[in-house]
Formats: sequence, C-alpha cells, structure tokens
Amino acid sequence: MCGIAGVFHRSEALPPPAIETLEAMARSLRHRGPDEFGVYRDGRCGLAHSRLSIVDLSSGQQPLANEDHTLWVSFNGEIFNFIELRRELEALGHTFRTKSDTEVIVHAYEAWGEQAFERFNGQWAVALWDEKTKTLVLTRDRLGVRPLYYAEVQGKVVFGSEVKALFTGAPELSKALDPVGLKETFTFWTVVPPQTVFQGVLELEPGHVRTYRDGTVRDVAYWTHRFPEGTDGQFRGTVQDAADAVRAALLEATSLRMLRADVPVGSYLSGGIDSSLTATLGREAKGDSFLTFSLRFADAEYDETPYQRLMSQQLGTEHHEVLVSRADIAQGFSESIRFTERPIVRSGPVPLYLLSQLVHRTGLKVVLTGEGADEIFAGYDLFREGKVRRFWAKHPGSAFRPRLLERLYPYLQRSPTAQQAITRQFFGRDLAKANEPGFAHGPRWSSGAALQRLFAGQVRDSAAKVDVVDRLLTSLPPEFPRWTHLAQDQYLEMRTLLAGYLLASQGDRMLMGNSVEGRFPFLDKNVVALAGTLPDDFKLHVLDEKHVLKRASRGRLPEEILTRPKQPYRAPDALTFATPTLPAVLEHAMSRESLTSAGVFEADAALKLWSKCRDPNRVGQFSNADNMAVVGLLSTQLVHHHLIATPIDLGPQVPFKTRVDRLAKR
Repeated sequence: MCGIAGVFHRSEALPPPAIETLEAMARSLRHRGPDEFGVYRDGRCGLAHSRLSIVDLSSGQQPLANEDHTLWVSFNGEIFNFIELRRELEALGHTFRTKSDTEVIVHAYEAWGEQAFERFNGQWAVALWDEKTKTLVLTRDRLGVRPLYYAEVQGKVVFGSEVKALFTGAPELSKALDPVGLKETFTFWTVVPPQTVFQGVLELEPGHVRTYRDGTVRDVAYWTHRFPEGTDGQFRGTVQDAADAVRAALLEATSLRMLRADVPVGSYLSGGIDSSLTATLGREAKGDSFLTFSLRFADAEYDETPYQRLMSQQLGTEHHEVLVSRADIAQGFSESIRFTERPIVRSGPVPLYLLSQLVHRTGLKVVLTGEGADEIFAGYDLFREGKVRRFWAKHPGSAFRPRLLERLYPYLQRSPTAQQAITRQFFGRDLAKANEPGFAHGPRWSSGAALQRLFAGQVRDSAAKVDVVDRLLTSLPPEFPRWTHLAQDQYLEMRTLLAGYLLASQGDRMLMGNSVEGRFPFLDKNVVALAGTLPDDFKLHVLDEKHVLKRASRGRLPEEILTRPKQPYRAPDALTFATPTLPAVLEHAMSRESLTSAGVFEADAALKLWSKCRDPNRVGQFSNADNMAVVGLLSTQLVHHHLIATPIDLGPQVPFKTRVDRLAKR
C-alpha cells in the first residue's frame, strides 16, 4: 500500500512541474508509504510515490514504466489477480522485468486501454501518464477502497491519495471548507464523491476512470453496482446452494489476499460473524502461525472481548489486544482527524486508529478485515427497519405491525425503539412514500440534517443552495426503480456510507495513518457480484440479517458466534469528552477564537453544546442527535486546524530511490 500524487499541466505554455514540488507531495504522504520514495517528471506531467513494500520487495519501485519508458504509473493498492493477468499479457507478447503487480498495470493498459480496469480484481488508485500521447489517466477501484483526489487550478491538475498532497502541490489552491460538503456530511454522515468538504477539491468516484487528453476531459464509470431486475440474472438454486457458493467465493477471495503478499498477513478479530469468518478463512489459507488483533473497550456496553478470545482460542492464533478507554479516545481524537481529512459524526474511527498502532508495533504491514459484509449481505438494522416500515405502510393504522420495530437496536442502552410513542412518531414519518427512493434512509438523513442547526449564517445560506438529498436521488441509475426495495436500500448504503465512511474514515485512513494495509475479502470482485444476484430472502430472511452468510459459516464458527445478539461496532461519543481535562489541541479547537476563525458554526450555539457535553451530569442525557453534533462539531474544527489553519507537516528530508527527470536527459 502506498501514497500517490502528481501534477499535470494541461497547457504546454506552463513551465514543467518542479521536482521539489513532487518530492514535497510524496513526503506529505510518508505515513502511507515510508519504505521508499520516487518521482518522475517531463515537460507536462510529474508523478510522485511513497511506497509501503508488500509485493516484490526488491523491485517494483515507482513510478514505474513500460519497456520503452513512454508509459508511467504511480499506483496505490493491490491487483490480486495480477499473476493471471500477467500470463495473459505474456501470451500477447509482453515482457516483464519485475514480479510486481504494478508492472501488470502498464502492460494491461497497453493491451486493453481503459477496458483493462474491468479485468482487475483488487483495490487501487492509479495515475497513468502516456508520454507519447500526452494523456493522463486517473482511476479508482470499484467500491472506493483506495482514495484519489484531484483539483484543477490555473491550468494544471493536481492529484493524490490525500488532500494534504494537493495542498502541498498547489499552494494557489484555496484552502477553505465547502458548505455543501459540510451539508452532505451533516446529512449522510459523509460526503458522496465527487463532493468533498474542501472548496475546489473533488474525489474521483469509485469505479470511474478520468482521462485528460488534447485539452478535453472524459470521466466515465467502468463499473457500477448491479442487481437483478425481477428474476432475470438472479441466482438459481436453493439457499444452501447459495451458502456453498458464498463460502467458496470467500475462501478464494481470502486466499488471494493472504497469499499474494511477500510479507506476513494477519487479521482483525472483532468477535462478530464477519471478522470471525474472515480470520478463519485466513487461518486456513495460511496454514501456519497466524496473528489476530482485537479492540477491547473499558466501557462494557461496547466490549466484545469474550467472543474475540473464543475465536482466537479456536483458531490457535497469536492474539493481540488493545484496551481502549474514553481517555484514550480523547487523546487520539486529533491525530485521527488529521488522517481522516474530513469531519466525522461518530468516534468509531479513533479506536481503530489505536488498533492499527498495535498492528504496526508488531511489525505487520497487512491485515484482513470484515468490512463490506453488512452492505452486500444486508446486515444492518437499517435494512430490517426499512422492511418493517414498508410492511407497516401497507396498513398504517395497524397496532401490531409497528411493534416489530421493537426487535431492532437491542444493543443500545437508549434504544430508539424502547418507547412505543416515540418509535411510532420517529419511524412512522413519510409512510406514504414507502415506494419512493431513499425511503429506508429517510429517518437517518433527516436526523443528520438536524445537526446543521449549528451552522453559521453564511455557511447555512451557501449550503441551502443545494438540496443534497435530491441531488443524490436524481443521480440514481436508470434501472434503480426496477430493483427490489432491499436492493435499492443496499445500493444507497454502498453509494454513501461504504466508501465515504467505512472504507475511508474507519478503513484506509486509520490503517494507513500507521502504515498498515487493510484487505477486504467481502469486497472481492467476484464475492460482490455473487451477492448481488442473491434473492432478497437469502440475505434478509424475514428479519434474520445475513441469513445466507450465517449458513455459509456453519461448521467453521462456534454456535456462540453464529447465534450471539447483533452488536455493531460502536465507541463512546460525547461521553468521551465529559472530563475535567482534555488534550490542549481539543480545548483550542473548541475555543471561541477558533470557532470564530473557522467560521463554520455559530460560536454561541457551539459553545453551549460543548459546555453541556463537558458536564458529566448532563452529557449522560444526550440524545443521539446531540452525540453526533458534538463529534461533528469537534472533528470539523480539527479538520480546519490541521488542513487549513496549520501548514502541512512534510517531515524530515528523505532520500528518493527513484528519481527520473526526463528534462535532464534531453
């Protein structure tokens, strides 16, 4: 796993990109790849790379070129089927000088052009520069595991794995928060690409390829989520047949992620079905010693230690644990936000940052995780909630049907379904819109939008110019209305929270902040495709979530894991900050001076909420909306502090192993 960056001048009238600029961009990403650094530049384009060596440790340095050094690549990620692709390319006459998956990318693009990306099974952000045709190609994996940002300013394009690289490479780029991006965050819990929270900065959409050539720009999707329309394209067979197919696909996906690495691979172990099955399959593929890593909480409400240790004992792993307290979350909050580069409304990313620190200390560079299972196999309460609400909508006057909502959220001490009157009021809204897009997500989106009450007047006015929910719903694919309701709900969940929150704030950024790569078997190309063909009842059987996955896990996981009450990953939110002393950076971020300087929130309203949060006797009565508001407020202030108010930390000077200057050779 690595960091990539670069500068492309759309006009020949501009001077060549500066080597020093490219080196600074790479250094800003040194946490993503501390092992080696490289740059390339010619008269129009420069590429930068920071490498975390995982495949082909002795070669494969980047930027890397084809045989005649006219096609160059800077690549972040892994192409897991690179060996199979290499065989195809060698049969076509291509020759290779390394054993890396990086070199497969340049030859695949030579052979198949943009269609090459459809063949890749992996997780990637790629920048390709064709010196002969003066073409820049940017592309990102199907589900957005790896990030890629870009900005167009004063005739040039700057791009990189993180926004800090763009700000380093283009000082003329305005460093300001974007009100519409903030509005999306305080609605969907995240931004939806291409939107970001920074003015002038865009995020390449997952499954897209963006090409600059001859003064034109072309941005197209090479892949998008697909679900059956009726029975056409649906899986043929029984639910047990489907379970067998799922288990086989996951075993192959996990084996690829275990064996296609020249360094040891461990696994996260949360104690739920997803991580337990991932660790089990990883252990089977490895065959010898295997390391697992678990996150424990001092607060019993969030802790899953007994299940984690049960799985570790069954697998015979070398098990490592980190115990996280509220004080630990407060201490690590600022550093985590420096890596998320976006506001968050839940504190969950911070403990995961502390967990990746533990992985780093053991010397491991790669871990398997179970992300994606809830999205593709319908594991969230939101999917069950949508099903119950649609069932209720058929008979709005029923007294029985809304009672089914009481079966949701049993793990919350203050469950939103605990009081019947409140449950009916909250979940009973808009029942007449049960067949409209976004129906299942509506309550969550409206709750998130309530957080915007803290916005300062100018931010609120600017944000009001865009209806972010309408913009999302009008961008849905034409086949969306022909999908089942569950498929529609799954699509919207993957379009919003999967890439923007789970794979970014909780995934890539928290792992790469400690130079650790995450690999996600559930997001394998073939696993996702198979899951998309399964009938709804195989995934959500009445109200039994991930039904087919549980069947696929039988015989491999203990019954205690398979039948345990559902407990999604969570961490203490506002309670984290209800303490007499906090790190100075948090106190500074929430000072009147900083609030006024950032200009995002009304200072009086923000300070009132913050004062309430700091009082242990009052914060315990916080509503869910107040919890999210506090975390969103503080994290937004820290984004402003780290990326706008403070110069980007470039760290010490580092040697560049690869330094190709085409201008010096002319």
